[in-house]
Amino acid sequence: MKYFDTQYNLFIADSDLNPLEQINTTKEKVDSVVSKYIISASGWRTVFALSGDEEDSTELISDENKVIVTTIAKAFFEDLSIASPHILVGIDARPTGSMLGNLFVRSLISLGAKVDYLFISAAPEIMAYSNDGFDAFAYISASHNPVGHNGFKFGQKGGVYAKERADVLAKKFYALLENNAIEKAIELNCKTDKAQLDNTYQEIAANKAKALSYYKMFVLKTAGLDENFKASIGLVAELNGSARGTTIDIPFLTGIGCKVKALNAIPRQIVHAIVPEAENLELCRKTLEESYSLDKVFSMGYCPDNDGDRGNFVYITQEGKAEILQAQEVFALVVAIELADADKRHIRNQAVAVNGPTSGRIDAIAKLFNAKVFRSEVGEANVVNLASALRDKGYYVHILGEGSNGGNITDPAKVRDPLNSIMTFLKFFSNKELFNFMMERLGASKAELSIGSLLNALPPFTTTGAFSSVAKMHVKHTDYALKKTKYEEALKATFPPSFLKESEIKSYEIRQTEGLVERIGMGPEFRTGLC
Repeated sequence: MKYFDTQYNLFIADSDLNPLEQINTTKEKVDSVVSKYIISASGWRTVFALSGDEEDSTELISDENKVIVTTIAKAFFEDLSIASPHILVGIDARPTGSMLGNLFVRSLISLGAKVDYLFISAAPEIMAYSNDGFDAFAYISASHNPVGHNGFKFGQKGGVYAKERADVLAKKFYALLENNAIEKAIELNCKTDKAQLDNTYQEIAANKAKALSYYKMFVLKTAGLDENFKASIGLVAELNGSARGTTIDIPFLTGIGCKVKALNAIPRQIVHAIVPEAENLELCRKTLEESYSLDKVFSMGYCPDNDGDRGNFVYITQEGKAEILQAQEVFALVVAIELADADKRHIRNQAVAVNGPTSGRIDAIAKLFNAKVFRSEVGEANVVNLASALRDKGYYVHILGEGSNGGNITDPAKVRDPLNSIMTFLKFFSNKELFNFMMERLGASKAELSIGSLLNALPPFTTTGAFSSVAKMHVKHTDYALKKTKYEEALKATFPPSFLKESEIKSYEIRQTEGLVERIGMGPEFRTGLC
């Protein structure tokens, strides 16, 4: 039986068809395909589009990937070590997601799991809902990567697995892949109980309604607000065919009093590159400027990536023009507002957990609001675990995130969420006292309450964007310890003491991060040698 979602009539699956029934592949081909996978604590991904083109929007995937995905599902199930686990499964809005979701659901059912399938769901939605009594979640997504990519994130209780747990899962997957993986994948899909599969697909709409209800209350809880909170600004929501088109954004924001202009809100209605940076925010910027010219209530706009956890913003300047906020600027603004709000309420021992490449501007902001900054290695799981470790030491860590990537994580959430950023901005717009308090601490003159006024008052910093061409170095070498040693040698040779003196650079600092630890200094003695 064919199933379609009730909101947009998108194809979910055909329970009468076994995706592995007529596959034709070999172990050598499977090994070749899996060698191209990127597997890390942040997630597993590859180009799933059958053509191999990362910009291909096809729904089709290869026979090799069908075997690999089935094996991933088996590894995930076995790693839980629970007889009949209750597992939450969802996908982002990529076209290959329907097949990957079908394979994952079929495999988990065959293994004995109770599966609640949400079909297309934003990452913050499924991760929030995973707190509601589930043993684990599996989310099929490639986040901000091109449409032909896809992948997997695994976790429990609102957050993805820590590196140690993710490494164990990866090891189990590779072991299963070496043990007659093709035959076992075919066998697993052949024994899927059709009645249970049909029931799982028939329950999608009901499961989705529960997830949305839970997520709405979770967003309010995270913002520290109740259902009576109201706001009155105008927002442009340029969703670019992302999973956020199926979640609470538009009804929630209009429900609290915002005026919302939505564009490309139908999932898979992707009109530009997925990563919400630079020129990909131009449609949102233009629409905000046009909306403001017609109605002065419009003051901000946002655009998410495909799974809807990363969202970057545009805003109206004091001159009435719309401008794009850089990822690091969004993070700096949110951190400043949240730290100021807590400091104004006399909350002590504040700390912010960030990744290594987050701008030093955060340190300057934190100092003004009596907070400390701690850094981890890149990776959302690292930042979340660092925040947890800091709380165990007595710190109040309400705001955290990877400033280099944009977006923020607001406790108790364990994943970034543009709605969390929006709620921070809405609190800011509705609290003139907080704005005045911030401007005084920042040493700025009194001004009209606006994002532009606050942005201009923040400590000035020059920060290179993480997706800028000058910020990227494509290196295939996997001996990371040797790579770092050679990089340090090149750094010393390129910037000798004479250059620093001539350039009037008074000082600099080398910071090295591994996992949750930051060490300040150059040389192998400031790292373990493991990475």
